[in-house]
Amino acid sequence: MKAILNTLLFGGALAVCSCHQTGGSSNDATVPDSAAIKEINTDGFIQQLNVIASDSFQGRKPFTPGEDLTIHYLESQFKALGLKPGNGNSYFQEVPMVEINTTPEGPLVIKGAKGSLSLEYLKDFVASTRRIVDTVSAKNSEIVFAGFGIVAPEYHWNDYEGLDVKGKTVMVLVNDPGFTDSTLFKGHTMTYYGRWTYKYEEAARQGATGIIIVHETAPASYPWQVVRGGWSGARLELQADDNYASRAALEGWVTIDAAKKIFALAHAGDSLMEKAHHPGFKPVDLHLTTSFVLHNTLKKSISHNVVAVLPGETKPDEAVIYSAHWDHFGIGEPRESPLKPGVKDSIYNGALDNGSGVAAMVLLAKAFTTAQHKPARSVVILCVTGEEQGLLGSEYYATHPLFPVNKTVADLNVDEMNNYGRTKDVVMIGYGQSDMDDYAQAAATKQGRTVVPDPKPFTGSFFRSDHFNFAKAGIPALYFEGGPTSLEHGAGYGVRMKEEFDATRYHSPFDELDVKTWNFDGMVEDTRLLFDIGFRLANDNSWPKWKTGSEFKENRDKNAPKE
Repeated sequence: MKAILNTLLFGGALAVCSCHQTGGSSNDATVPDSAAIKEINTDGFIQQLNVIASDSFQGRKPFTPGEDLTIHYLESQFKALGLKPGNGNSYFQEVPMVEINTTPEGPLVIKGAKGSLSLEYLKDFVASTRRIVDTVSAKNSEIVFAGFGIVAPEYHWNDYEGLDVKGKTVMVLVNDPGFTDSTLFKGHTMTYYGRWTYKYEEAARQGATGIIIVHETAPASYPWQVVRGGWSGARLELQADDNYASRAALEGWVTIDAAKKIFALAHAGDSLMEKAHHPGFKPVDLHLTTSFVLHNTLKKSISHNVVAVLPGETKPDEAVIYSAHWDHFGIGEPRESPLKPGVKDSIYNGALDNGSGVAAMVLLAKAFTTAQHKPARSVVILCVTGEEQGLLGSEYYATHPLFPVNKTVADLNVDEMNNYGRTKDVVMIGYGQSDMDDYAQAAATKQGRTVVPDPKPFTGSFFRSDHFNFAKAGIPALYFEGGPTSLEHGAGYGVRMKEEFDATRYHSPFDELDVKTWNFDGMVEDTRLLFDIGFRLANDNSWPKWKTGSEFKENRDKNAPKE
């Protein structure tokens, strides 16, 4: 591995030194000069992705040789650019994690008064546990259907009202009621109550022994194969003082077809799921039981966030953070390509998700170090671990910040960039939450573009990448995606390209770099947009704020920066 790393580091160092451009500059320190902007270019992306998304990096999974290659490669890039270590004398922030490999003991058997049902692992259900013990089990746990599994007083909704689920297993639907009724919750914009993470958390608060989420592709926004891949094999969690004894013993999913069979066994019918979408729904005892035994193989270890800093010239204690996750799924179950029958692969290269974001981090660092006007505030380049396992690295950073929360101006997060060309617009995820919309629009206007809301807000994208943990801490967070309106192909093209990616390559071994089919022009333009926003924030005195009505405003107000 050392020989491979040396080769990659040498090549990477050459990439850092190449493509240097010269150009004019502006007297306005909040306007980046052209030499800096030109450092963000197609050649730079290709050079970085040829390394980061290569088979040699083995899918960049934490706790594997792929992690070592990735973090030391990034360290070499940031050192060569002259960025300082972000954690004392180190470019790494240690993130204590535990690897849990859960294996169910046989099928999931559901029993009723008039028969039983046997569900096949991976085909019909997946099952995991956060509890850091060798084995968890339950015998004859009663199954209750608890609608969406939501307790939301502000929306006058409580699926657990009057229900004691201690010792029981709850079945719940994915997403929230607004998915089918725009008058409920935030309408078609998913709230955090719709995320699977919330449903597991709430079931634990209620004292459930098990929780099973019913998967449907449309409200989940991804197919069963994504669930199967993400909840099988080894996965990671942050280490916890109580070893997650407070969590439900079983956290799982079932396919919609399997759920229908369960309801049929209970003589409840499919209409029960439809009724759960309406106010006033009451949980239903299905008069079924399940027993399960889950065996764990455990490994506690340390993963790493990579943190590099360009210190501010006059206000080095104030920070603007750029974040992107470096991790992906490593080497996993061989899968056949949906586009090339007979072609199988097992290395989850993660070229777009999120090799593209990591490449952008290096190019942004090049741009800032090239700029004639050095930033007044510190610019932090943060490449986090464990995003694919539940936003773990950013959660750890947000709860163990290297710059105080009240000294952190904003987070600009990059995840899964545009590889389909230039667009007339850019999609702001979580549009309307904060002043970051206005900063983005100001920068987009310079490019002759507009900022638009998420065309598919029901997917809950605001809760699905690392900016969310900064938002929870109260730090205004920006996350955008490539726009839906292609300059070349017209309206809706960006949406179609994302849907095609999600259906054929997302979280699969087929998310690979293809320089023949990728169009890097949009990726370059979007990264230059991010640079413009961050350059402005790093060089003026403003502090973006959350807007009235945002659920994140309260935490910022508690840790208000001194302006």
